[in-house]
Amino acid sequence: MQHGLICWKCGASLEALTLPLRRLDECKACGAEQHVCKLCVDYDTSKAKHCREPIAEEVRDKEHANFCDYFKPRPGAWQPPDQRAREASKSGLDALFGGKADAVKSGDAALDALFRKK
Repeated sequence: MQHGLICWKCGASLEALTLPLRRLDECKACGAEQHVCKLCVDYDTSKAKHCREPIAEEVRDKEHANFCDYFKPRPGAWQPPDQRAREASKSGLDALFGGKADAVKSGDAALDALFRKK
């Protein structure tokens, strides 16, 4: 029976793992532990302690294996990084520092010309 789980950290399939997930199960692709808050159906950053389960003990490290008895893996826990924010940041840095990698190469050439031995 397929469970459709993917790694919360890299998005790789976890079909090789059996349910219920053991506490120290890891992703074969990236090595991330999988019995973690970020893979749980109750993980919610808008709630206190980032958990919808009101009687669960607080887990401080949401990305490492824990002993929570309320853990239930959530299909689709992986969220791809927001490329728009990355591109906006990169274009802002390019505007601030004067361009892209081509500008760095031309700057290197200018430095070489300036400091070369005669």
